[in-house]
Order: sequence, then C-alpha cells, then structure tokens
Amino acid sequence: MSGLRKVERALLSLSDKSGALDFARSLTDMGVTIISTGGTAKTLRDSGIPVTDVSEVTGFPEMMDGRVKTLHPKIHGAFLALRDNAEHLASMETHGIEPIDLVVINLYPFEETVAKDDVSVEEAVENIDIGGPAMIRSASKNWRDVAVVTDPKLYDGILSELRENDCSLSLKTRQRLAALAYRRTASYDLAISSYLAKQLSHDDLEFLGPLNPLGDLVFIESEDIDVLSEPGVVETGLLSSPDVRPIAIAPGSEMSRDLPSSVTIELAKVADLRYGENPHQKAALYDTSEPGGIAKVEQLHGKEMSFNNYVDAEAAWNLVQDFDELAVAIIKHTNPSGVGIGQNNEEAYRRALSTDPVSAFGGIVAFNHTVDAVVAKSVNEVFTEVVIAPGFDAEALEIFQTKKNLRVLRSSPSFKGGVDAASADGVVLDLEYKQISGGMLVQTKDDHRVSVADLKIVSKNQPSADDIKAMLLAWKVCKHVKSNAIVFANDNRTIGVGSGQMNRVDSLRIAAIRAERFNLPLNGSALASDAFFPFRDSVDEAAKLGISAIIQPGGSIKDDESIAAADEHGIVMAFTGIRHFKH
Repeated sequence: MSGLRKVERALLSLSDKSGALDFARSLTDMGVTIISTGGTAKTLRDSGIPVTDVSEVTGFPEMMDGRVKTLHPKIHGAFLALRDNAEHLASMETHGIEPIDLVVINLYPFEETVAKDDVSVEEAVENIDIGGPAMIRSASKNWRDVAVVTDPKLYDGILSELRENDCSLSLKTRQRLAALAYRRTASYDLAISSYLAKQLSHDDLEFLGPLNPLGDLVFIESEDIDVLSEPGVVETGLLSSPDVRPIAIAPGSEMSRDLPSSVTIELAKVADLRYGENPHQKAALYDTSEPGGIAKVEQLHGKEMSFNNYVDAEAAWNLVQDFDELAVAIIKHTNPSGVGIGQNNEEAYRRALSTDPVSAFGGIVAFNHTVDAVVAKSVNEVFTEVVIAPGFDAEALEIFQTKKNLRVLRSSPSFKGGVDAASADGVVLDLEYKQISGGMLVQTKDDHRVSVADLKIVSKNQPSADDIKAMLLAWKVCKHVKSNAIVFANDNRTIGVGSGQMNRVDSLRIAAIRAERFNLPLNGSALASDAFFPFRDSVDEAAKLGISAIIQPGGSIKDDESIAAADEHGIVMAFTGIRHFKH
C-alpha cells in the first residue's frame, strides 16, 4: 500500500459515542496516544482508557461552556503542518507543536435537534458545532499526512487497515476520508442555513434571496430547488460507508460538472420516416458520430419505425435501466402506463399490464432481461407497437414474427440513453438536447439513483421492509413520468400513475382514479412525488386513500407542515433530497 502514514497520536471528539470505547481501546493497544475533549475524555477515562485532555496540549482550559476548547494553534497546527516541509517542521519545534495523525470527530447533533417537536431556537443554536467542523476542515486539508474519520460506521475498516499495515493508513484511504469529511461539513452547514432561513420573515427572505450564493436553494419557496442527496462512498479494504446527508450543488462548483463551451454534433441521415409526431410533419432519423443510443438499436422484425416509436422506445428503455431487478415497463406517449418487477419476465409483465391494461393498447414494452417464449406469447395477446430488450430467445423471436407489424428492437444492455461529449477538462458527460426557437438547450442526463441508504425518514412512523420496497419502486418510476408526477406502487408493481398536471393534487387524483378503474387496492401502498409538496394537501388526500408511505424530495419551507400531516395520519414519510422534474 503506497503513501503509508504511521498513526501515533489521535484526537477524539465525539458527540455520538457508539463504538467509541472499543475503537479507542484498540488504538491504545496498538500504541496510539489518545487526546480528547471534555465528555469524550471522561467517557474514555471512566473505562480505563488512558487519555490526554486537550487542555493539557493547548495550555488553556475549556471555557465558555465548552464553546472554546480546540480552537488553538497547537491543535490546528498539529493538523495542518506538512510533514515533508522543513519550514513547517521548524515552526512546530519552535512552538512546541506535536503532530496529530488521526482525527475522529462526529458533530453536535444539530439535524436531530431541530427535527424534534417544539425545539427552541436557543437549543438549536447550542447544537451548532464550531470546533468540530473547524478541525475536520483543517485536518482534511492535509490529507497527505492526516486521516479524518467522521462516522462510527468507519471504525471497523480503519482498525482493519491499521492492523494490516503496522498501525499505518494509506494515502488513498486518507484522501477518500477527506472527501467524505468535507461532504459532512457541507451538509451540516446546509442544515443550519436551512433551519435559520425558516426563522426569517417574508421581508427577510425577499432581501436575502438575491444575496444567496446557492440561488433559490433555501430562501425562495419554489420547486426550482437544487438540493440533492448523493451517496458518497469510501472504499478501501473493509472501509466502506455511505454518506447520505443532503448536499447542495452550487453553480460552477466542481460537482456541477461544467458543460463544454461548445458542442459539435455530426448528423448523417439514416432514413426518412413515414412522418413526424403527426402525419402532416416530415421526419427523418439521423445518426450522430457518438457510439450507442436508440438510433443504433438493431431492429430484428417489423415494419419501419416512426418518429414517435423512437421517442417512446427511448423512454421505455431508460426506465427499465433504472432497475437492478428484473423489470418490465409499458410506455404510452413517453409516460409509463405500468411497471412491474418479478422473478421472471412473465410475472413482471403481468404486473405491469395490470396497472392499466387499456392504456397498454398500442404501447411500447421494454424489458431489462432477455425475453423468453412464455412472455412473448403474453405480449402478443395485446396490440403492441414496439418491444425492446437486450436480447430475445430464438423461440421468443419466432413468436413475435407472427405479428408482421410488431417492431422488435435489440439494444445494448450497457446503453443508458443520452449522448456523450467531452467537457473542456476532458470529463465525459452524458448530454441531453432540447431545441428551442433560435437555440438549443443542453443538460447532463438525469442519471441519479436513490437507494435505501439515501432515504431520510422524517416521520414519527418508521417504514416496514415492504414500505421501503414500495417507496423505491414508486420513486424509480416517478422519475420517468411527466411532471407534476404522482405514482402509487406496492413492492412489485405500479398501482396508479398521474402525470403532466398543473398541480400535484390533480396528478394524485388522476392516479387514484386509474387505480380504482382497474380495481387495484391503494390501501397500504406507497406514493412517490417527483418534487416536494409546497402544501400539506397532497398528504391529506393520500391519507383518504389509505396510503401508508410517501417518498418525496423534501426541500420546501413548508416541509414541517407536510411532515406534521403525515404524523397525524400515521403515514411514513421519506425524503430523498433530490427532485426529478420531467417537463
């Protein structure tokens, strides 16, 4: 392992002390000197673990009710000094600063504090950590020499690597830990900013809006919010832990993946199409110079593709690619009429079809697994325009060939849609284009996926395993529905889909009407919304239908009202921290 750094001194400052005793004891057994602050030092000392108080290092007592204890050059100098810099080493010797090699910190529980009912502003403010984020940032800046641990879930991996490498950590581990640490401080500051914004008056919000460096992130009550939750994963040996706290993507930041200053697309006509979206419009298919894409699928059977066939086929294919499970989607006018998962294609298809068998007529069916003869017979029972899959059994293809007009498309299983282009810094981006009069809109593809680890349960009611499965299925489908979008689902299929309405409540009611039309029970199902609820009315409507769980982005200044409504009705509510508008 390259870039190993010996861990000889470690500083522990822990609000969450789970696993701390075993971790500290293991460090001590390996000869590591432990420095600690107030409550953490007492906990360790009471358990017989030798510890040096921070005040002994700094020469200053903790003061102002613990507000000031680690903000000292002998602490931050111990983090920031470059161990291969002669000037830095000389300064350390002059001022009596000894290096600290490992920093283990978790912050005051601000997020948990403000989530409590009737929390006072004073209590919230007292749970704003100052010294902790400062130490995390200082130590992380010098990841060349110092390792920073911000989550107890990382302890086992850290200890494993230390034992394997004579109490040393690799450069790669330190770098990964630093990335995770900065993500933690970013999310922490965002939580504080969001809480404080909620205490402001309408006039304050209007004044601060133009000054907000994150745009409309916090201060403007709008669905134009740019908050997302991404899993940041540290992996090295046994070191693996998701960081699921929400983070903000500021315009122009590295994570925003700047688009290239210019884009050149080569287009070569492949074929004239029968007509465009409507018979009075002419259309043709053009091939770009980029590899992959729906334009390059292999048509195995059927009459020529139309403009709308291509558009719908891409929508269907993109949807099923969001599922790791065996999944089937039926698309009509780019919206899913039904999606099902199952142990086999037939089971998944029947579940997808049951959501809305009427709208499935003349639809597009997409599979994310090779199509077999059993499900091919079922698909042939319904008039279908296009079937797209990564592969087809020989018998399945023969069955489809009995329908002369059915278009059968084979796509590469690795193709996810979009067009790749290189930015100025050489980073490959997956781009989407939309023409407007006089120009072209370009954006990166919405390829974000949410896992169990990304969910933030904000309701008093906790989800069951079935609730989790249903919420995740509904969320995956909702991403591909025209906004405003509402999707009802259980753990294996969609139950109702409402799309493209001017307000969210209307979308909800349409989804409910569709479920009722086909005698699909909504009681106990999950609801997904592509964007946050600006009011509690959608939650109240969901309660009338017997919905047991709701998954939504969160991010409204009226989130508390929606959460309160969920608690009143005994509904689970989960936030994802990311929205999926599809205009």
